[in-house]
Amino acid sequence: MALFDELKNKVAGQDLHLVFPEGDDPRVLKAVVRLVEDQLIQATVLGDEKAIAETAAEVGVSTDALTVINPATVDEGKKAEMVAALVERRNGKTDEETAAKWLQNVNYFGTMMVQMGQADGMVSGAAHATGDTVRPALQLIKTEPGSKRISGAFFLQKGDQRYVFADCAINIELDAETMATVAIQSAKTAKAFGVDPKIAMLSFSTKGSAKGEMVDKVAEATKLAKEMAPELADSIDGELQFDAAFVESVGAAKAPESKVAGHANVFVFPSLEAGNIGYKIAQRLGDFEAMGPILQGLAKPVSDLSRGCSEEDVYKVAIITAVQALEQKEA
Repeated sequence: MALFDELKNKVAGQDLHLVFPEGDDPRVLKAVVRLVEDQLIQATVLGDEKAIAETAAEVGVSTDALTVINPATVDEGKKAEMVAALVERRNGKTDEETAAKWLQNVNYFGTMMVQMGQADGMVSGAAHATGDTVRPALQLIKTEPGSKRISGAFFLQKGDQRYVFADCAINIELDAETMATVAIQSAKTAKAFGVDPKIAMLSFSTKGSAKGEMVDKVAEATKLAKEMAPELADSIDGELQFDAAFVESVGAAKAPESKVAGHANVFVFPSLEAGNIGYKIAQRLGDFEAMGPILQGLAKPVSDLSRGCSEEDVYKVAIITAVQALEQKEA
């Protein structure tokens, strides 16, 4: 079965509710209507009601099955409730006046809906920069227990090949602890997509074939990841070069004792630079479909679209977000 058929079957009938702050974007609106018509999620779209209605008319869809909320005109009772919840969540760092101002912003409003349990997840970024989506999530939802950072993974698929690449979107520089955290987060993402994770901690060195601080960092990250998640100890190895991680014959030659070398399906890069370049090479030269970034490590799921996304991208990222929400509910 194709990946998204599997994921759609997983979330269908689970009564999951997602919020989309960019309700007047035609790509978003068309995708959301499809998702609801396909009975995959319930949906709230945010924005000016007139603008959303005009967009719906232009693209030929009906918003009758959607909930439409304009943060600028929400009733005073709901507004006061959200302001109070935001102030409490910020532990005194934000006063009521500032909270009210923040909630005029669709991303803050949508994020607060997720935090308050009014939605199971949020999908934004079609018309906003990554920071506009991620910042409210970090301020209000925050990281999941045990994580100090979030990270961004891409899921790559071609035929029956499925791989996770991380971090490709969030952390520019990764120290050993952050890299270990990314590995553990990426294992969860892989499992959500039906992949039994075999995690390679990547470097330009395999098992001491080169020396230096960058190599030491990856070796230390591997050690930390195994300590932090002992249940994954046999499924994580490093430091490994990509060919040793991916090609069975090379893995057998370079790291003969490794259970991961030659069989890896989750690739953790030592820097954002390497990860971002790596997934784009796989996408453009290898003809893999790259889905993401999938934000990992948040207490509740928020997804960041690319501003160049298509309707199909919105549709698929929303399904991924629904899967994340379901995984967290079942945890």
